[in-house]
Amino acid sequence: MSKAATESYGVGPLTSYSEDEQMFRASVREFAEGEIRPRVEEMDERARMAPEVLKQLFDLGLMGVETPEEYGGTGASFFMAIVGVEELSRVDPSVGVLMDVQNTLVNNALIRWGSPEQRKKYLPRLASETVGAYALSEAGSGSDAFAMQTRAVDKGDHYELTGRKLWITNGIEAGIFVVFANANPEAGYRGITAFVVEKGFEGFAVGKKENKLGIRASSTTEIILDGCKVPKENVLGEVGKGYKVSIETLNEGRIGIGAQMIGIARGALEHALRYTVEKLWRDSKIGAIYEGTSNMQLQTIAKLIIGK
Repeated sequence: MSKAATESYGVGPLTSYSEDEQMFRASVREFAEGEIRPRVEEMDERARMAPEVLKQLFDLGLMGVETPEEYGGTGASFFMAIVGVEELSRVDPSVGVLMDVQNTLVNNALIRWGSPEQRKKYLPRLASETVGAYALSEAGSGSDAFAMQTRAVDKGDHYELTGRKLWITNGIEAGIFVVFANANPEAGYRGITAFVVEKGFEGFAVGKKENKLGIRASSTTEIILDGCKVPKENVLGEVGKGYKVSIETLNEGRIGIGAQMIGIARGALEHALRYTVEKLWRDSKIGAIYEGTSNMQLQTIAKLIIGK
């Protein structure tokens, strides 16, 4: 968690939202209901994120929540980013996970580990117009990410990265990637190094896009590195310290995925309650449970449960 978030919440449990957090949550919910919900079905069928949704995510500051204001971000807390992920996922988890990866993995890695030059170069783009992606997993190193086979070879003024990454969220939309490769295989996981890679770098390509059963508007792709040339100034953190970058950023990323799951659960519960009350209570076994309860009373009960 960021220093700002730690200072804001200390070590105790969070039991209420601040006024700013309530306003933020309400604004994200309004955006999700008004702009995302009407597009959910079409985006899912086409397996494609609507460009209008992406633009509005940037316009509303949702793609740079923790990014300092000096780099064009909102300068808010980690918790605010998590609130945003949950509210978006309540309507469409595809949009929620896009925001999560951008904030908790890509921006977070640059804020924590980036050099002043890297932060100045990349954070304003990530806050205003460019989607980011996080390329760690491989065919043989999903849960055991430290068994990665992607290699980084020192060529003097640059590194050449060779390998394939799988299941990369935001692969289609992204223009900036945090990529992990082993620069010293003999050292094992202590050779793993993080790099900031742009989609336009020589030797970089986006491969197969997965045809998924769910969360379809979120692209999940293969990344192909065929002697990809990465300037040495694009090493993120220190050579051989990529394992620390991955562990610490994934710790926050997993909290974001937890928020996504809560959002999905809330959305599903609200749909189920609404359907039960509006469609089934009069003439079904479900309705029989509430025998003797008026429609108005059921409506009131449902509204209290779903918070509307």
